[in-house]
Amino acid sequence: MKKVENEVYNIYKINLKQKIDKKKIALIILLIIVVILSIIIAIRSIEIIKNNKAYEQYESQIIALQVERANREAKIKEEQEKLKKERNPSLTEIGKENISHIYNSEKKQAFLTFDDGPSIQTDSILNILSEQKVKATFFVLGVNVNLYPELAKKIYEEGHYLANHGYTHMYKNIYSSPEAVLDEYNRCNEIVREAIKNPEYNSHLFRFPGGLIGGKYAEIKSQAKELLNENNIVNVDWNALNGDAEVQNPTVEFEMERLIDTVQDKNSIVVLMHDSETKQATVDALPQIINYLREQGYEFKSFYEIIK
Repeated sequence: MKKVENEVYNIYKINLKQKIDKKKIALIILLIIVVILSIIIAIRSIEIIKNNKAYEQYESQIIALQVERANREAKIKEEQEKLKKERNPSLTEIGKENISHIYNSEKKQAFLTFDDGPSIQTDSILNILSEQKVKATFFVLGVNVNLYPELAKKIYEEGHYLANHGYTHMYKNIYSSPEAVLDEYNRCNEIVREAIKNPEYNSHLFRFPGGLIGGKYAEIKSQAKELLNENNIVNVDWNALNGDAEVQNPTVEFEMERLIDTVQDKNSIVVLMHDSETKQATVDALPQIINYLREQGYEFKSFYEIIK
């Protein structure tokens, strides 16, 4: 009986140890889980910290790029405004005085001017001027700016002087009255503004179709000149030409002869040429004209240097 009791007791003792072992195992497992979770949390925390730092760096870079972009855009806008201001002629008393003495100069100077454009010939002329590094003045017609607004814009953006030759070039309309001349100027000016996307542009410079002097409209022109002056608009003719409007199909040789004949020994020349559709000979002659004038010691100028 004693033996049995001892055996029973031993059985309970074994069960108790097993229970203790189970608690230990559970505790160990719990500790392991806690350790693993702690490690996971630590790793995740490190990742979050790293991600936060990376995000902060990324955010800093984004902010820096935004600031740089804003500064760059501000600088571009400032340069555009500056360029726009430089290309917006402002007729001052000095400018008026300069115009009145345009043919008088101690140094040799040449103003290349083109009437009646823009047209299909204008782009070729602009390319030649660009290659030769020469600035010119274009007396454009409103009707042609309507047809080729992109060429008027190119003239303006490449730094040439965009002047005014009226809207229609139809003498009976233009010279019906002094007011009609001013109206032609204003209509052309509005079309130019639309083409170059500059609502403030005003060339202040007009060339009378056919020239100011002489002809059956001489009296109307004289009155119109006064009216233009009252509206802060000056006019200029020419004292040299290539003869591209004198004959129907001029050759390069003819144009060079006319240029040499009309330049003579003048120090300051305003050269009349045309960039209308039929003036291919002018395109062909232009490099020779520029080279000849350079050889004679002329410095090329545009009316940006006169009207200021």
